[in-house]
Parts: sequence; C-alpha cells; structure tokens
Amino acid sequence: MAKKNLRKKQDKFIIGKLSVNARGFGFVTPENANSDDEDIFIAPTKMSSALNGDKVKVKIIMPRNFFDENDKREGRIIKVIERVNQNMVGTFHSEQGFKYFEADDSRISQFILIKNAKQFKNLKNGMKVIVEIVEYSTPIVGIITEILGSPQDIGIDVLSVIRRFGIDENFSPEILEIAKKIPQEVSESEKNLRVDRRNLKIVTIDGEDAKDLDDGVYAEKNSDGTYFLGVYIADVSYYVTENSLLDIEAFERGTSIYPVDRVVPMLPKELSNGICSLNADVDRLAMACEMILDSGGNVKNYKIFPTVIHVHKRLTYTAVNKFFRGESDELKNISEMLLNLKTICELRKNIRRQRGAIDFDLDEIKIILDEKGHPIDIIKRERNLAESVIEECMLVANETVAKHMFDLKRPFIYRVHESPSVEKIDGFNNLLATFGLHINKKIDGNIKPMDIQKILNKVKGTRAEKIISTVALRSMQQAHYTADQSIHFGLAAEYYTHFTSPIRRYPDLIVHRLLRESFERKKFDEKLKFKLEHIAKQSSDRERRAVEIERETTDLKAVEYMQKFIGKYFNGIIISVTKFGFFVELENGVDGLVRISDLKDDYFDYVEKIFAIIGKHTGKTFKIGDAVRVKLIEANVSLRQITFKLEQKIISDDELIAE
Repeated sequence: MAKKNLRKKQDKFIIGKLSVNARGFGFVTPENANSDDEDIFIAPTKMSSALNGDKVKVKIIMPRNFFDENDKREGRIIKVIERVNQNMVGTFHSEQGFKYFEADDSRISQFILIKNAKQFKNLKNGMKVIVEIVEYSTPIVGIITEILGSPQDIGIDVLSVIRRFGIDENFSPEILEIAKKIPQEVSESEKNLRVDRRNLKIVTIDGEDAKDLDDGVYAEKNSDGTYFLGVYIADVSYYVTENSLLDIEAFERGTSIYPVDRVVPMLPKELSNGICSLNADVDRLAMACEMILDSGGNVKNYKIFPTVIHVHKRLTYTAVNKFFRGESDELKNISEMLLNLKTICELRKNIRRQRGAIDFDLDEIKIILDEKGHPIDIIKRERNLAESVIEECMLVANETVAKHMFDLKRPFIYRVHESPSVEKIDGFNNLLATFGLHINKKIDGNIKPMDIQKILNKVKGTRAEKIISTVALRSMQQAHYTADQSIHFGLAAEYYTHFTSPIRRYPDLIVHRLLRESFERKKFDEKLKFKLEHIAKQSSDRERRAVEIERETTDLKAVEYMQKFIGKYFNGIIISVTKFGFFVELENGVDGLVRISDLKDDYFDYVEKIFAIIGKHTGKTFKIGDAVRVKLIEANVSLRQITFKLEQKIISDDELIAE
C-alpha cells in the first residue's frame, strides 16, 4: 500500500510558473493552487531548457524528505508550455572559439550558444548585445539581433536595463516623420473655436530641467472671499487623434519613463517639448478646469472646456520657493497671484487632512551623475512648498473632472486605490505592536485612511517614523486604472482620475478624449467600457514597468556609488527583517543586507510576528527600527546588492558616531 501511494505521488504532474533564484535553483508555483499545493523545488540540473517566468509542466519526484510532509516537494520540468524570454539583453563572450551569451538577468543562469557572431564585424568580447532565442535545446541557441555597445560606453548600463524591459527609446522613422509634419504653431481657425484665456497671467511651475510642460495655473481672490482657480492642461488629444499611428505608439508606451540619466518620452519631442508643451510666450491649446472655491477651499462651481492660452511666465520650483521665503523680489509683478495659490494650497491640504488623506512623507533619493554617467553624489529629494502648490492644484482638478464625468454617467477611466486587505492590516498591526501602537478595525475588518494618518502623526519626528511609514505604504493596495468608479483610499477621495499629464501618461490623454466627446454630446458605443478596461489594464501594466525601470536604474547607480566606500563604517537603521538577515538603511537613503549567517556570536531565529531575529543562547535581539553601526563589505552592481557586516547595535543616541 505504501509503495502504491509513493508511486502515485511520484507520477503527479503540476502546471505552473517557474521562478528562478540567482543561484540557479527555482520553484514552480502551481496554477489554481490550493492548500495542498506548495511551491515545487526545481534543482538546477532538472530545469531542462526552461527559463525564469516560463509556464511549465512539472513531474513530481517526491518530497526531498519523503517522511516530512512539510518539506518542499521536488520536481523535474518535463515540458515548457509558454515561453516569456524570447529576446534578452546581456553580454557576448568569445573564448577559444566558443561564442556564447550571458543574460543580464541573474535569474537566467544558462549560457546561450551564439551561432551568428561572424555576421557582425564590430562585435567584440564583452560587448552588450540583444539576443533572440531560436532553439530551446540543450544548450539553448540564440542569434544576436543588435549590438548595444561596450560596457564602458557612457550610459550603456542604463540602456541595457531599458532594453531588457523591451523598450526602444527611439521612435520609428515613420513616427518621427509624422511628428515632424505637425505644425508648431496653433492655427487661427482653431483659436477662434475656443474660449480665449490668453488675457490671464497663467504660469507654469516645474523643475529646472523640465521640457514637457503639461500644466499651467492661475488664481485670484474674489471680492466675496471666494477664490478662482484655473488649471490649464496641454490639449494633447487635439494632436493625437484616436487610432492614429501616434495614438497607437502612445498606447504601446503607456507613459514616459524617467531612468536615472535620461527621459524615455511617450510622445516624440515635436509634441512633448514642442507644440503640446505649455511653453511661455506662445499660444497653446489647452483643456481648462476652472473652479470657484469657497473661503474654506471647497469647490462650489466649475467649468471644463477647451481653450487657448498664452503662458505668461515659466517658473521653477526654486524661484517660487525663494519668493515664498522672502529671499527674492524677482516675481513681485505676479506676487498676488502666487500668494493666492499658496493660500489655496493650504486650504486644500486642510480639507484633505480633515478627510483623513494619508501623507507619506518618505524621502526619495536622487543620484547625481558626472558627464560620463558615473555617480558622484546621492542626495535626498525634499518636498517643498512650490511643489505642494502644484500638487494641490492638480489633485483638486483631478477630483473635479472625475466627479463631473461620474455625474454625466458616461464611460470613463478612473484612478482607484482600494482599502488594504484584512491580512495586510493585521500584518501592519503586528509591526505597530512592537512600538506600542495599534489600529482598531471596523466590524467588517476594514479601516479608514484617517486611522493610518493618526499613526503617522504620532510617530512624526521619531526614529520609528521612517519604518512605520514604509511598512504602512507596503500594506497598501496598488493604485491602478479602471473603468469602474471606486474610492482612492490614500487620498480619501470618492472620485479620482488622472487628467493633468497627457504629455506623459496615456490614461490622461484618454480622459481628455472622453471629455471632448462629452462636450460634443456624442453617443457612446456600449462596447466603449470594455475598450476602456483594456486601456486601463495596459496603462496600469506600463506604469508598473516604468516604476521598475526607474527603481532598478537608481539602484544600479546607488550601488556603483557605494563601491568607493567599501571597508568604511556607517550608522543606519534596520528597516526590514527576514529569515536570512536584516536590511539596514543609511542616512543617505541607501540600504543593504546584514546576513544572519555573518552574525557569529550566536545562532539566531527569525521571529516574524515581532519583525526580529533573536539569539538562541544570548537572547540578543535585532528588530525593525533598531539603530546599528555597520561596515560596507560588498557593493555588487550586477546583482544590485549591498552587503554590510554588523559592528555594533546602538542602544542610545550617545553611541552614534559622526561620519
């Protein structure tokens, strides 16, 4: 009987997705998994030709310990059902006549034989290339389709990341030709069809390097104590018409991407930096959202319409902040308008605060590069008043447009953010308990945004602030686009969309197109909502891809920057604890791992519930939020990994050592 059961277990087949570890082994997560279907361990020798991410069929061999049912089952891949790695970016190698390719993705450990190397006269050992797999045999065979360049070339490391995600930063000749033919001046006939707002002293406020200027603002205080706020957004939908080649390209790209050293635009520069950009001293087409706010900042009336504007001045965050601080009178001719914007910002912030909107005051790091693309400094981005002014203006415009279209009962694209799951709330409460804090759930297990904001207010200015803010953010659902109206939990907003950045976000472009159709009172096809769901899903996917690229290129340069400090000592805070060690964040925002195997004076157990590792014999504890002093021992650019060695746990601020 036992032998029969063993044979049955051995002959079981599972279909699932393969995830490969950088060390060569992998796990297959079964489709439609139930409680009996834990991930299946795949040894490096049992991968066949399967690669990371592939959908595979696995034959179960047996548990690695057959008598321990809690042990991971082990399997062998017998068939690849769906492949996801046809094109790859990596390094070409030529050794003793053997031509092969090593993928940049460390999860693809197999060497790939190259059979067309002789076709490229300029191909040299060590060059970065793109390879297409043509034979999934043993060994795997590929052909080079493009040479990117030498690893020493300026920007080739970042370009390799971009191309690994399937993005060509260049537009096709056909798209460029179309863009070049677009007039760079607004036609008089179109101006005459629109509400004229060229008399208003509209300004744009952006960073010094910005070239794609989506939004302009204007504000004044009325005699009755109310405020007029005008938000004017580039009318990209006038130039990028539905189903045109430009539209198809923009849909495919989904969003502009901002890697560490460049911009990969959604639209060609003739539009993004040219006729669509709200540049100063030229006429531009725009979509207006003009609002009347009461003395408390609430929207009492509004109008949304196509307009023609003439931006009075292109301002920078730096210049506006200097004005607000009283350090410059350069902007005195528009001082009243700027002060009105500042007041509106404060009123709108107060409204969101009363609603319970969550304000994650988390630092972002910016890598400063030299002319050769090498990192020379890491600075923390600080939110400033000028940025808050623009942010609040955009938020209120987005909310107003979303409610407007909801009230019209027309198909639309919303930006939604669901409440955290009960499981995530419980996990967050486990963390809070280590700091003596707790969020009370409602009967249905949910919470309100204000509940999280109250916690953030309690820890503001303390060492716990960074930790709790980070874990609170991780506990959130991911915001996304959808054709179904729902709440935006983080903003505590009932209606929300993205209307204000059509130059760099495709959903905003669609929102403008839908607004235009509503002005013309066009009847909509009942199939439109299904089409919008497709657009929403694609846009959400493209947004996540852009975030991954931006994060990975920032990490790449951060690790490269830290290489010069190997052997140096730093103070840091434990921001995450896992079964294999804990992550320490330094004061410059860079984080790295202290491996549990490197803690030599005891055997440590991971206690997930309290976010800590605890020594079995000494009881020594390292938990999230603890201050430590570490030594940098490795900065691996290819793996984007920083490794520290623990020097000491810091018990009090007196033990902090100045760098």
